[in-house]
Amino acid sequence: MRHVGGLLLGDMDLIQIYQCFCDRTRLRILHLLTRSPLCVCHFQDILGEPQVKISKHLAYLRNRGMVSTRREQNWVVYSLPERRADELEQNLKCLQDCVQTDAAFKRDVERLSKLVKKCCEPRSVFRRGVNGRKTNAKTKSSVHLRS
Repeated sequence: MRHVGGLLLGDMDLIQIYQCFCDRTRLRILHLLTRSPLCVCHFQDILGEPQVKISKHLAYLRNRGMVSTRREQNWVVYSLPERRADELEQNLKCLQDCVQTDAAFKRDVERLSKLVKKCCEPRSVFRRGVNGRKTNAKTKSSVHLRS
């Protein structure tokens, strides 16, 4: 058992994972988080969805232990949990394989690439991997489950 968002939860199981995976917006959020930690405003820009919708989905994922947060100045930065259950890790890899031909997911990754080039706040978001370690050009970010 573990505490997540004030809830006492058992170890992550497939039902919990698939409940989170059964919504297209949550899938798109999780897919983006395999690439980089992001703030709500980043998701808004990339997904073209209102802040309220993004925040509700992020809260849903956070309450189920699928995403973690850290505060940086005025921003809340969302990322995949540093320590992930094997079931979640395997399903995130499967998600990345399955979305390779989907136009919306491809568009999301393209928008993320553009955002990385022009975005300046919060400064550390695109320089840190999910585990909080700084990355540089010489080392691959641990965020990518698949290249």
